Amino acid sequence: MTSALPFDDIRALLAHLPALDDGAAAHVRDSFVRMDKPENSLGRLEEIAAWLAASTGRKPQVLRPIVAIFAGNHGIARHDVSPRPVEATQRLVELAAAGGAAVNQICIAYDLGLKVYDLALHLPTADFTDGPALDERGCAATMAFGMEAVAGGVDLLAIGDIGVGGSTAAAAIFAALFGGSGADWVGAGSGADAAMIARKVDVVDQGLSLHRAHLKDPLEVLRRFGGRELAAIGGAILAARMEKVAVVLDGFSALAAAAVLHRANPAALDHCLLSDAPAGPDHVKAIAALGLKPLLDLGLNHGEGTGAALGAGLIKTAALVHSGMAAALPKA
Repeated sequence: MTSALPFDDIRALLAHLPALDDGAAAHVRDSFVRMDKPENSLGRLEEIAAWLAASTGRKPQVLRPIVAIFAGNHGIARHDVSPRPVEATQRLVELAAAGGAAVNQICIAYDLGLKVYDLALHLPTADFTDGPALDERGCAATMAFGMEAVAGGVDLLAIGDIGVGGSTAAAAIFAALFGGSGADWVGAGSGADAAMIARKVDVVDQGLSLHRAHLKDPLEVLRRFGGRELAAIGGAILAARMEKVAVVLDGFSALAAAAVLHRANPAALDHCLLSDAPAGPDHVKAIAALGLKPLLDLGLNHGEGTGAALGAGLIKTAALVHSGMAAALPKA
């Protein structure tokens, strides 16, 4: 029987999450009231600034934002569940490293740092229709690696992913955590046609049947269905909470990693915002299950951190609006 020891530290962190700073949020809301403007005239920008203060425990500011993109490959890709070959993951990583991806341009526009994490792309995870995608020790180690994304004074972490087969793994995770079959959670992903969607559904259902005796523990769900990029994202979100770093999420795979933490502790995502509105019914169900409210509604379906970077730019703007607007002048 597999030992639970590798996940012990993760479980301990999830059981003892620091609370958000309600006092810092209240101070921000009060300062907006005192500003020389109509009450609530800045709409959700005021809410974002208050959330940022609650998440970080200090006045809203974004001085060192990082867009972190985690890339991994999946053994289930061999079932032809994506219109892109597995080799596309490496090409997309190289494109971002060379500055030619959409996310690079958004980072330039908003002065955001960018890090792309290649998670053993030469070694796809195991096919979850045959057995667990990751062993327990490997999954825990990858989560620990993801925690390093908040090192070095990062104060806003925007998370995206790259990985052929990732949307199928994410659908399996959502089905395992929240119930239903593959048909309830599988979408088109990066452009799957009807036949490919049917294969994705079948792959998810095979995985659910194989692992059905191990689905009560969210971390077990992660290791049995998830890729390395999902494990690293889970670790990054958790570390950000412990270090009082605000997080903005982007994409179905990142939401699946977040769902694992949410299932373990419903308060685990209080320091997270979702960047863009969902592109399909699978995304709609996912954000409803997690109780998230998108910042934007741009119809994005590009992935690769683009939505996360745009969300980070908006959060950075909200912080600057709060810090730069003048308070109301005293009446004569």
